[in-house]
Amino acid sequence: MPNALVWFRHDLRLDDNPALRAALDAGFTPVPVYIHAPAEEGEWVPGAASNAWLHRSLASLDADLQARGSRLLLRQGKSAAVLEILLEQTGAEAVFWNRKYEPATQPRDAALKKALRERGLQVESFNASLLFEPWDLATQQGTPYKVFTPFWRSALSQWRAPSPWDAPDLLPPITPALYSEPLTDLKLAPALGWDVGFWEEWTPGEAGAREALEVFIDGALNGYRNDRDRPDRVGTSRISPYLHFGEIAPWRIVAGLERARTAANSADMDGYIRELGWREFAYHLLHHFPQTTTQNLNPRFEHFDWAKVDASALEAWQRGRTGVPIIDAGLRELWATGYMHNRVRMIVASYLTKHLRYHWSHGARWFWDTLVDADLANNTLGWQWVAGTGADAAPYFRVFNPVTQAEKFDPKGSYIARWVPELAPVPVPLRFAPWQKPDVLAALAPGYPRHPVVDLAAGREGALDAYRKTGD
Repeated sequence: MPNALVWFRHDLRLDDNPALRAALDAGFTPVPVYIHAPAEEGEWVPGAASNAWLHRSLASLDADLQARGSRLLLRQGKSAAVLEILLEQTGAEAVFWNRKYEPATQPRDAALKKALRERGLQVESFNASLLFEPWDLATQQGTPYKVFTPFWRSALSQWRAPSPWDAPDLLPPITPALYSEPLTDLKLAPALGWDVGFWEEWTPGEAGAREALEVFIDGALNGYRNDRDRPDRVGTSRISPYLHFGEIAPWRIVAGLERARTAANSADMDGYIRELGWREFAYHLLHHFPQTTTQNLNPRFEHFDWAKVDASALEAWQRGRTGVPIIDAGLRELWATGYMHNRVRMIVASYLTKHLRYHWSHGARWFWDTLVDADLANNTLGWQWVAGTGADAAPYFRVFNPVTQAEKFDPKGSYIARWVPELAPVPVPLRFAPWQKPDVLAALAPGYPRHPVVDLAAGREGALDAYRKTGD
């Protein structure tokens, strides 16, 4: 059997892998390869938390391949040059990969495909990440969608998710003569081990993804619509990092949900699938508006009166020392686990862009470096949505009040007490705004900030004034 390179990227799985299946169906011996080329990601080189996850995910993928008789070749360098070397070393007649959609990688992949095909090689790319390609859906005028509801209505009318398929039990062996760099040479795992708390929460790899889906279906799916906004409960799927690294296909998630559909959970299931739709919308926007990773989608905000950044205030936000408990809890959860509950993400983003009035890019960069599910499309959409500068954006007058948000979604203060343990001795009603009783705060939580880095009422009014001047 002739060889074909199967170039793994953000598709670190064997089930539901179109590139791997295409190589096998065409009669090739797949040569699995991962090329570490972070510089080719342009402005968005993967962050430290993502790299920590990637290290374990690659190890898991290699173990899965070895269990089937194959193995993963690890190389690093410029992708085109590494592929050239591998083609020479393997005599491969074809290259198969699954598509990436980031602004920096799409033109790279297009150029590679063209160059390799001109040399007579069979080169094919596939969709392994999405239910809809970003260019599949358009308005009646043929333009990209900028509002989610009509986008999702169109998506549902064209729904044709593929059925999942399993990887073969055995794969052809790879000759021992082919060298693979040690995983440690990629320097993905943090040297100081600051990620140790991550792995109490997560199991990177395809098996971990499947388990997360099963746990969700058996548990949090039931009551999802009501509980998904409660950070004090296990009310979400926690599948986002597995989706980001391609350790599970979105259509496998949908198929697993549909098999479990009942009259009792149907509304919750539809609510969750709609959230997958937001992920699709994010990729649609990133493809059509690639500049939005750093620029406002709405040009009206190009001259918005963002506040000058105070380094100490920004650091207080980053490290969970703002003096606002729900904000600090979310950012400490992020630091400890590489993850933050979605409702809390919106609250902390609103605090940064509205109360502090800092440009959303400061938050987007911090999330990019600290989230294990740091996804460029989702990160961009989320931050621009909260800031009011993007597609389907929150109206300018929507300024999340972190106190009332905490009271509503963490009513017993248990999420706050978990991640800001110095506030655990504080009575529950005071945990949401402890500065209101400074004597009690000083006595029961002497190490916690005495007051927020910005007065909430003043911050809100400053934001509203700046937004009004920009115009709705």
